Amino acid sequence: MNGQTSPPQQDVEKNLEVCPKCDEHFPLPVRRRLELVLDPGSFAEHDIGLESTDPLQFSDSKRYRERIKASQKSANEGEAFISGIGRIAGREISVGAFHFGFMGGSMGSVVGEKVTRVFERATDRRLPAIIFSASGGARMQEAIFSLMQMAKSSAALARFRHVQKPYISVLLDPTTGGVAASFAFLGDVILAEPRALIGFAGPRVIEQTIRQKLPEGFQTSEFLLKHGMVDAIVHRKEMRDRLAQLLGLLS
Repeated sequence: MNGQTSPPQQDVEKNLEVCPKCDEHFPLPVRRRLELVLDPGSFAEHDIGLESTDPLQFSDSKRYRERIKASQKSANEGEAFISGIGRIAGREISVGAFHFGFMGGSMGSVVGEKVTRVFERATDRRLPAIIFSASGGARMQEAIFSLMQMAKSSAALARFRHVQKPYISVLLDPTTGGVAASFAFLGDVILAEPRALIGFAGPRVIEQTIRQKLPEGFQTSEFLLKHGMVDAIVHRKEMRDRLAQLLGLLS
């Protein structure tokens, strides 16, 4: 808050979870995000009921199945990604959004399948595709099954290119790891919210690897815009209008 007095919580909520004093963008519930950008009542959710199994019988301090159940209860969602069909300014789109509150928005087999289906529906129906990414990357509890989703989703996106409809990728805080290294950075247009953390490995890991101090603001959306990695930084209040504008230009 840059030393400022924190505004009342209700003021932040009314301001779309953005601080009215410092303009800091706080996490937004995934369904609320979709409500803000899609035409009212236009969202039809698909892929409901897909849930992760435990192919590796993974266990650390807790069994993977237990972590999934705990996340489902706390996040009130079946998985870390919601997908379906909706409309923006009357234009039908295939859309998906990550829920970072579900195991850090990590991408396992189910999330990868849902992302893939966003592109497959867009291909079958010849629709534009939009994905809102907020993820810590691949889900370690699924190991190679998780990493395979990078290639799987990217291959579906490559097939989608043949219908010549736009794919708009929106990068939220944070977008990292295998999600950043695959479909998130493959958009025809790449947008980002202000001051979002975006990159592959974390700054500390990079500094330890290259043995150099990173530039100030490295891996922020502003740094990436300056270096040509994203096309625009869009305030949350302006996201719907910007998406509608882009769909009008590119569709």
